[in-house]
Amino acid sequence: MGVDRINNDNRQIRRVTYLGAAVNLVLSVIKVVVGSIAGSMSLVADGIHSISDLATDVAVLVGTYYGSKEPDLEHQYGHGRIETFSAMFVAAVLAIVGLAMGYRAIMVIADIKVHQQEDHTIGWIVFWAAMLSVVFKELLYRVTKIVSVKGHSPALYANAWHHRSDALSSVVVVLGFIAHRSGYVYADQFATVVVGLMIIWVAVTIIRGCLDELVERAVDSKTLCQIESVINAETNVKQWHKLRTRNVGREIFLDLHILVDPLLTVTQAHDITDSLSDTIRDQLNRPVNITIHVEPDIPELRK
Repeated sequence: MGVDRINNDNRQIRRVTYLGAAVNLVLSVIKVVVGSIAGSMSLVADGIHSISDLATDVAVLVGTYYGSKEPDLEHQYGHGRIETFSAMFVAAVLAIVGLAMGYRAIMVIADIKVHQQEDHTIGWIVFWAAMLSVVFKELLYRVTKIVSVKGHSPALYANAWHHRSDALSSVVVVLGFIAHRSGYVYADQFATVVVGLMIIWVAVTIIRGCLDELVERAVDSKTLCQIESVINAETNVKQWHKLRTRNVGREIFLDLHILVDPLLTVTQAHDITDSLSDTIRDQLNRPVNITIHVEPDIPELRK
């Protein structure tokens, strides 16, 4: 499974997640306090969104720790699915936050219309607090995404999008503030609804990816082409068939049937499978669990 590689990836995942937790804590306090003082509902909602990031940071750390544990007697294919469920938890939190934000904003709009409450002017401090969030959360998204792609961590990738959704929600707060200052009474509330819808969209996208993994979907076409190229380049493999792949957390499970010269010894055939397996792992640069079935290259077995 590449224990050293997994351990190195885990260290980087923990570092970027701890960094994200620290940034989330600071930004959430700033946005909730400023939004409450200035009377900006969308900024308070944005701050609550940042607070929810802390819960997903914990989910990523827990999922990474347990998901990368070595196989045991009860889990002989490893614990990679734990990371998948961790990613789904992050997405579920996102969806709940998005729904709650939208519902609250709609209720406020309805209340204003019924009671004809007096509008108030939201101060520029809301604008600068939101802009601060946009800058830091976008930077955090980019750093987290790089680590998640390098380490092939679905949970961290989901958390990266959680950061991006926070940055986007802050952008909407900025736009809502500008519209509000231009005289649109419900601009702040409508901005909150838009933020909620964006967050829900991100959550649905992440959950769809997790479900693809849970229903044993094959690896993406680019990865599949890489695998096929490696097999075709192996001169000792006369033909091959029954290539199957699936993702389990950060690991790819792959099984394959190859046809080799029937006059080879068992040792020689074994060396071919070892060489092929090593090349596939090197080319993909990620943990791959490979099972290769060797068959003699005879007419009745050719496809």
